[in-house]
Amino acid sequence: MKQMSFVKMYDTPPVRELPVRERPANRLAHYGPGALSTIELIAAVLQTPNALYQAQQIVVRFGGLIGIACATLTELESVDGVGPAKAAQIKAALELGRRLMIQPVDEKPQVRSPADAANLLMGEMAPLQQEQFVVLVLDTKNRVVAKETIYRGSLNNILVRVGEVFRPAIRRNAAAIIVLHNHPSGDPSPSPEDVVLTEQLVQAGKLMDIELLDHVVLGQQRYVSLKERGLGFSQ
Repeated sequence: MKQMSFVKMYDTPPVRELPVRERPANRLAHYGPGALSTIELIAAVLQTPNALYQAQQIVVRFGGLIGIACATLTELESVDGVGPAKAAQIKAALELGRRLMIQPVDEKPQVRSPADAANLLMGEMAPLQQEQFVVLVLDTKNRVVAKETIYRGSLNNILVRVGEVFRPAIRRNAAAIIVLHNHPSGDPSPSPEDVVLTEQLVQAGKLMDIELLDHVVLGQQRYVSLKERGLGFSQ
């Protein structure tokens, strides 16, 4: 006969009857996820009035996390109070954990073109209402090892210090950088100040043996590569 494992069942009150600080989601926020039991973590995912009871039922029925991971959506939905949406939430949370475990530690985005650089930051920077100046630090294979925001505000109103731009690359002994900034107007056309700054950065990079690969200006779903246009870069 197959040996069965039993988990002791405890009376679990509705979440709303617990002190606010003792509710699973609040405990997670206050103490961190590592302080919660498996049942509490599943309850925090479910976010239902009877989440603790339902989480306990799930753990008991499937024998722990491995059993839950192997369960089908239909099997999870068979637990009292767990419908299709909550079952999908549980499976999604477990799948994220699985992907985290198998993702290579050294996986870094590689920049092969101005479009690659623009796509990395377009969604983040295009909607901004003020200009930001960002440095992407690259290794010898043009993989991004760091991203740092150097300035916030209009480049017309601030003095960009060349040394500050290269500092992130110097700290990491990096081979190259790409700089990007956004135009809140939505028009990515480079200004005369953008071109002058690019010329200064190119020259400074040669002195420090850190190549400026490009200066990309981001607009609304558009970008301009000063390198492609030959602006600020020696032909």
